[in-house]
Amino acid sequence: MTPRSPIPDPRPLNIVHICDHLGWEGSRMHGVKRLFAWMIPRFDASRFNVSLISLRQQDLSADTLEEFGIDVTYLARHKFDPATFTALLKVLREKKADLVHLHGYGATTFGRLCAWRLGIPAILHEHANHTDTPWFQKVADKILAPHTDLAIAVSASTGEFTTRARLMPAERTKVVYLGAPLDEFARTRSAEEIATARQALGIAPGTVALGTITRLMPSKGNRYLIEAAPKVLAQYPQVRFFIVGEGELQAELQAQARALGLGDQLVFTGFTRDVGAALSALDIVVFPSLWEGTPLTMFEALAMGKPIVATDADGLLDVLTDRTDALIVPKASAASLAAAMTDLIEHPEVAAGLGAEARKTGARYDIAAFVRKMERLYVLLHETSRQTGRAGILQADLSFLTTER
Repeated sequence: MTPRSPIPDPRPLNIVHICDHLGWEGSRMHGVKRLFAWMIPRFDASRFNVSLISLRQQDLSADTLEEFGIDVTYLARHKFDPATFTALLKVLREKKADLVHLHGYGATTFGRLCAWRLGIPAILHEHANHTDTPWFQKVADKILAPHTDLAIAVSASTGEFTTRARLMPAERTKVVYLGAPLDEFARTRSAEEIATARQALGIAPGTVALGTITRLMPSKGNRYLIEAAPKVLAQYPQVRFFIVGEGELQAELQAQARALGLGDQLVFTGFTRDVGAALSALDIVVFPSLWEGTPLTMFEALAMGKPIVATDADGLLDVLTDRTDALIVPKASAASLAAAMTDLIEHPEVAAGLGAEARKTGARYDIAAFVRKMERLYVLLHETSRQTGRAGILQADLSFLTTER
């Protein structure tokens, strides 16, 4: 007897994203917080009721997800608090969750335990290759892997980490790239807009501006950009460097710049809410990263058609192509960064060509396309997971996840 197709659910599906936290103490609209701000409002509200739970307390910054109309619940639990399970289970029951989409070690541990208890689909979303996990996380991951419908990784190296260190079966792990809001970053900006953005950063007319928009943390490799700056300035003293962002290494990096005598030739601008404006002000964008998932700023810079110098960090190499849409150099090499930046200053026609190709590459990574993929995946899991004991996803055609658009 042929099994009957499931009857479509007439109500919107209750999708709950769960994360460990929304940034570090005092941090503003960075990383996963910006991703949620882009992603959640773009779901079709007539079909999906999407909310967010953070396991930690609300951060104190003025930039909140609530201002985007996002429903956020803060559990205010400590990292290893076992009461997180009961608190999370209570909220999921109140929200009548149909599916959980999980980000971070705590979220993927407690979230999968709750999904197991409630009998609902669970997606593990890994955002970076952390090389390895502690033994206790491996124990949890081994137990919870059979209770995970699918793992999503943001890059190929992150996918390898997800199967090797997080112990997810390869057949349940898919690399699905994120992107930027093309409607915001790929639009044409007027000369007046760009001039205003440059003036806001203190860039004099005719000055070549190089810089990065980043969190000031070890993985971003900003100390190598600072070390490279004097080598570039020795040949082109009129250029200026800009490091846009904030983070735990700010004092250390500023001390490094002072020790090198960079003065006002390298400026720490601090945090900016308008990343698009800051990018528009830069002539060359630099990613000196030591390791990455796939940084959101890379997708933004590509969409805006910026000439890019980047290291060969795994997540960058997944998307960028050397001498096509970027110049790729070895990571942890200030000399290589300096040489590539000097090359683009000396050859503006090469920089223009890289920028044109960058825009083409960026057009393939739209956050709206990622959301449409997730919508299709949520429906598929809702219709098959319970009735097949999570096995249905293995028989489904998931090619839509790995196509570019």
